Amino acid sequence: MGSSGDDGYRLLNEYANGFMVSQVLFAACKLGVFDLLAEAPGPLDVAAVAAGVEASSHGTELLLDTCVSLKLLKVETTAGKAFYGNTELSSAYLTRVSPTSQCSLLKYLGGTSYGCWGHLADAVREGKNQYLETFGVPAEDLFTAIYRSEGERLQFMRALQDVWSVNGRSVLTAFDLSGFPRMCDLGGGSGALAKECLSLYPGCKVTVFDIPEVVRTAKQHFSFPEEEEIRFQEGDFFKDPLPEADLYILARILHDWADGKCSHLLERVYHTCKPGGGILVIESLLDEDRRGPLLTQLYSLNMLVQTEGQERTPTHYHMLLSSAGFRDFQFKKTGAIYDAILVRK
Repeated sequence: MGSSGDDGYRLLNEYANGFMVSQVLFAACKLGVFDLLAEAPGPLDVAAVAAGVEASSHGTELLLDTCVSLKLLKVETTAGKAFYGNTELSSAYLTRVSPTSQCSLLKYLGGTSYGCWGHLADAVREGKNQYLETFGVPAEDLFTAIYRSEGERLQFMRALQDVWSVNGRSVLTAFDLSGFPRMCDLGGGSGALAKECLSLYPGCKVTVFDIPEVVRTAKQHFSFPEEEEIRFQEGDFFKDPLPEADLYILARILHDWADGKCSHLLERVYHTCKPGGGILVIESLLDEDRRGPLLTQLYSLNMLVQTEGQERTPTHYHMLLSSAGFRDFQFKKTGAIYDAILVRK
């Protein structure tokens, strides 16, 4: 132990330099490298990429070669000159033209989330989110902190749309939801998950319930079916009357809040829900010992620096849901990032 070649030291350096890897990804997306290569008729050399993204040749070459090492780009050499193109990974997830693009999510992570994570030690010490320290925005009202400007609100909603473009199907098919013809997506944002519901369960109707600012942004910037299957309703789910539905969807909602607020919201849903109706909770579930999966543990720390909540175990959610009156608790690990819980009244 203690030598520069031992596995422990290599692992330490991998962890310590991990932020550099994420910044390479964020910078390449921000500059539009992957979009430029997707639009090109063939692989491009450094000069063409640098000109296309309006960057220096030296910096562009360093970035492109690092992306090759990270398997985000591929390179071929012809007559001593390197030509770069997208890999299958970058074509699927890092170009705007792809239906599974994660560009908006990565821009949000590289801006808001990355800024808050710079104050992780303070968040651990104080036990609260870091919007004030990072952006000078008091976070007594979480909605105000998360949606602190119209641009930030739109970026966050686009980021969630990216999330459900990849994860929506797995969580909505974890259980057969065909017996719930009327659904309500509480805090449903842009309506991305509602659209996925329609594609999977034809004939259902979905109400997207969110605060007025979010509903206004959704109607201005996101497109919806011309039919009446999706409708938007303005309101605060902590205090305003909830729409009637057979199934209430809480996707990435409960992890934002402390147990007390989760219980308050679940009790409100229970009183609105008719017998036989239910709740579908979509979250990333911790193992029962809370020591994995690693990504979910990182998400829980993200809840610390950005919200009032945390990620939870199935048992923790069972306690919250049963205390509110719900029964027939079922959960399924999807094998993807997000998992599903279904309960009934």
